[in-house]
Amino acid sequence: MHKGFILTKRVIQSPQGERIELWVASPDGPQRIVSEPQLSVCFVGASAQSRLNRVCSLAGIPVGFEPSSLTTLEQHLVTVVRSRSEQQLRQVRKLATEEGIILYEADLKLADRYLMERFAYGSIDYTFTSKSHSNLPEVKVKGGNYRPSLTSLSLDIECDEFESLYSVALVGENWKEVIINHTDIANASSEDYTLTVVNSEKALLKALRHSIQAADPDLILGWNIKQFDFAVLARRAKLCGVALKLGRDSSELSVSQWESGQTIVNIAGRSIVDGIEALKSMAFYFESFSLQFVATALLGKQKLIHEDDQLAAIKSLYQSAPTKLARYNFEDCVLVNEIATRTELIDYLTLRSRLTGLELSRPGGSVAAFLNLYLPRMHRAGYVCGIRPENGGLASPGGYVMSSIPGLYKNVLVLDFKSLYPSIIRTFKIDPVGLAEGLAHPDEAIEGFKGAKFSRTTHFLPDIITQLWQERDEAKKAHDQARSQAIKILMNSFYGVLGSGGCPLYDPRLASSITLRGHDIMLTTKQWIEDAGFKVIYGDTDSTFVHVGDELTSSEGKHIGNELQQLINQRWVEELQSQLQLQCDLEIEFETYFEQFFMPTIRNSEQGSKKRYAGMIDEDGKQKLIFKGLENVRSDWTSMARSFQHQLYACVFNQRPVQQLILTLIERLKAGELDSKLTYTKRLRKPTHQYVKNVPPHVRAAKQEDETRLTQGLPLKYNRSTVVKYVMTMQGPQTVTSVNSPLDYDHYVEKQIKPIAESILPLIGVEFEKLINSQMGLF
Repeated sequence: MHKGFILTKRVIQSPQGERIELWVASPDGPQRIVSEPQLSVCFVGASAQSRLNRVCSLAGIPVGFEPSSLTTLEQHLVTVVRSRSEQQLRQVRKLATEEGIILYEADLKLADRYLMERFAYGSIDYTFTSKSHSNLPEVKVKGGNYRPSLTSLSLDIECDEFESLYSVALVGENWKEVIINHTDIANASSEDYTLTVVNSEKALLKALRHSIQAADPDLILGWNIKQFDFAVLARRAKLCGVALKLGRDSSELSVSQWESGQTIVNIAGRSIVDGIEALKSMAFYFESFSLQFVATALLGKQKLIHEDDQLAAIKSLYQSAPTKLARYNFEDCVLVNEIATRTELIDYLTLRSRLTGLELSRPGGSVAAFLNLYLPRMHRAGYVCGIRPENGGLASPGGYVMSSIPGLYKNVLVLDFKSLYPSIIRTFKIDPVGLAEGLAHPDEAIEGFKGAKFSRTTHFLPDIITQLWQERDEAKKAHDQARSQAIKILMNSFYGVLGSGGCPLYDPRLASSITLRGHDIMLTTKQWIEDAGFKVIYGDTDSTFVHVGDELTSSEGKHIGNELQQLINQRWVEELQSQLQLQCDLEIEFETYFEQFFMPTIRNSEQGSKKRYAGMIDEDGKQKLIFKGLENVRSDWTSMARSFQHQLYACVFNQRPVQQLILTLIERLKAGELDSKLTYTKRLRKPTHQYVKNVPPHVRAAKQEDETRLTQGLPLKYNRSTVVKYVMTMQGPQTVTSVNSPLDYDHYVEKQIKPIAESILPLIGVEFEKLINSQMGLF
């Protein structure tokens, strides 16, 4: 028995039929293995088989039909439909759609079905067959537990606005090189990397091809590497007539761009991992996902070039100091590798793949991960998957959010239900097959919502979650953060999948039975806490905020938190056993103790806000401010405003005077001392010409600069997804690189300082307008 970890998969053609080609990382190095010939499969209702047979025959598409005992979730018998190729199956699907014939699971890819039906998720065991009728390394595959040690290489290119290549850097553990296209420098090497000099783009591409084959990485990392680096390399290779054979079988790089904007990069035997996509899949959030911002936030490091007009700086270096450009190119790769190390990015993606079968290179994929895990179990229970709703599905009720009681508090506890939605799925047996079985046999079923009933005995999702939960507990004990995070994100995705119109198992009764059960749990928990004599001031999805009184010490407040945790957990065990005869998998935790807490009102209203608060906690003997949903954590507020809010709340929480803080800030603002902190940052969601009515400030600023660039014969700078940095001037919004008017300081007082101040000052008896009007003579 051989072991491996899947790096890439694809369907290949052979005289005997379509096969699945897998490149795997194995204890013996990279291996190419190939399946036995496979048929593409889907299902059709037994009553529609003859119609489908007729239309396929008329179209000359050969398909095979096979009776089965499988049914839809609505208990309708289906027939198996087999075709010799994925292309034929697509033709069958097109004909069926035109004729109004429903096919089930017709959009599953052959490679995905082949692996999922063998419970082969990332890691596999395989044996070579003895009856192969070809020279291919034919194998039989099943799921395995192999944990690979993968080799990686970071890649980054530098070019001008016309995509003319300047240089490309490749940095891995055993390969450090910059290839530069220049005529005025010679090959060189330093302690850090080798500098390879070529005299044309064609030569650069050939050198890149040679270096990647020589370094032979399992995966290639980069920052926006699919949509930019590899997309540019593919276009330049085509222009230069270079076959960019980067695959382990010397096959060419393949880059395809979809209408959705997604770019797919395929290199046989090598996974392509984009750092931005990977961090987003790990639930990291940054104001900006630029390499500069993320490196600063995670590593405390900056790119060597971080001017506002980065392209101009790169072009200047290429002309005047090409070795410095090479250093910059190299250091960008180093930053990507250090971010990957700091975040355990590769470990996370490897574990995600081993849990779900998702490729290392795939962004998102919650629905695909769910189907990989669920469909094989579903088939073995005698069911086939449904179809995706044409209208995208009906909206299900969201999580519970109570109206807050605004105010300034001391001693506020936060009690959180641990993974509430997965716990609800486990406890109340919420499951697609369980729903079908519960509706078919309602007498012993568990009541859900919107008419749902769930089987107590036939279900799969609760058991999948239970297994993942146990694995996560083990990961926590082993301090395996990457594994713990991968499992947490996977478990929490199941609710979203069941409520997504993009999932063929979508049913509004499933998602509603989760969220509305959550509403009941939160409301009941609130009542129990208030019955115990405490005040619930806010609740959100799985968190309950409890004010336990202003006169307590911190140790007394924390003691109450632990007592409430024990009380509520015990009450839920008893409640579920006595009312529904269910084992309780709900667990509430005393999560946070706020020494000081502020819940604001909705702006220009006395009503309490939602998902916005601030508080002060003690962390290892030091005060720490926590902000949620307020200006301090929003990227569309200036750094001056965020800093001011932090200082103002610190003063209020510590009962220090605030008047001088505010007056000094305004004085420094109007003296020009804070100009570097007045920049707004906002991303364009579409090209600037598509903004016609109600054009927002960042678009006005971008349009103005682009119009100036056109008059100077320069290319446009701003397009969809470009980040615009701008300031408000006496002439309106202007980008930071095109400011030609004095800054409008009154705007910043009115729109940045005043809203923050007025949200909290009334609670301590200070009026912002009176305060600044009394000092207007100073300015």
